[in-house]
Amino acid sequence: MVNITEFRILDLFSGAGGFSYGIEKNPHFKTLLALDFNANALSTFKHNMPETEIVLGDITDSKIKNVIISKSKNCNINMIIGGPPCQGFSLKGKKLGLDDPRNYLFREYLSIVEKLNPEVFIIENVKALLSTSAGWFKNQILEKINQLGYFVDYGVLTASDFGVPQLRQRAVFICSKSQKISLPKPTVSELVTVRNAISDLAYLNSGEGSIEQSYTTEANSEYQKKMRIGSEKLYNHKASRHAQIAIKKLEMIPPECGKEHLPKELLGNQKFSGTWGRLKWDLPSPTIDTRFDACSNGTNNHPFLNRAITPREAARLQSFDDKFVFLGSKVAIRQQIGNAVPPLMAKAIADKIYAELGNKNI
Repeated sequence: MVNITEFRILDLFSGAGGFSYGIEKNPHFKTLLALDFNANALSTFKHNMPETEIVLGDITDSKIKNVIISKSKNCNINMIIGGPPCQGFSLKGKKLGLDDPRNYLFREYLSIVEKLNPEVFIIENVKALLSTSAGWFKNQILEKINQLGYFVDYGVLTASDFGVPQLRQRAVFICSKSQKISLPKPTVSELVTVRNAISDLAYLNSGEGSIEQSYTTEANSEYQKKMRIGSEKLYNHKASRHAQIAIKKLEMIPPECGKEHLPKELLGNQKFSGTWGRLKWDLPSPTIDTRFDACSNGTNNHPFLNRAITPREAARLQSFDDKFVFLGSKVAIRQQIGNAVPPLMAKAIADKIYAELGNKNI
């Protein structure tokens, strides 16, 4: 019988640490070990969560895998989190399923679960994982989870249901050895909007800003006040330097509008409806991706300024608070932010797990 008072976490495919950072907002959870093959992302992780031991390496490397398993046992890890990529989850890959070599990362994740036998593990992934090939891949994963002896609940979580100013949707599996833990229910009754999130940062033009600066405005929403807690400076609020033609196009697009205001000769070859779109002040943001700083990429231009959103604005829309600093090149930082699990969504998952398992004899 084990009385769980602290969940001791191994974070696989950790990236910059959004999943761990959010989970640690519940004081009963602590990430002791994190693995990723991206050095820039791990630098950001270590900067913001210095007590976590980080391991740089490839999970398919047997030496790295052995190091992770050994360190996890020494740390008494009782929880694993992660979002293993699964490129082979397509119609063509159906014949092989989890044995498709492109899904080796998924298999490696589950093999570490098998070796460490944690009380809880969480799989986070793309929403399409649940529906591809009429759910065939989802069923493969569920079968493997059952073979490992775990109860499981799964489904799609929408970030805006948990106070994140973004409509991001992700598939989540919560797996527990002792009982079924349901996915968290929405924690907010009113959506947090783009205005709530970033209106205090609306003063930079193309190319302006810096990696570190003083706050020059007051917070004007509860969300902004919450995001500023613990941060003496404003980090990563630096606007991309756009080409003059891009600025010219944005000047033609009224606040909160899109490419429907551009003449045909300026539209280019973009096929997607959201390209050149401006964010809407009083709605949550669409999904923040890894190219949010490009004007033509999607609906990620500022509601009225003639620029794409900055890394700090993107981080706010992902629910990273301002004291979380992103390190690395411009490209590295946008990948870290765009690939992250929104911390407030991660916190809701942790709160639900603790409500079900905390202080229980298992």
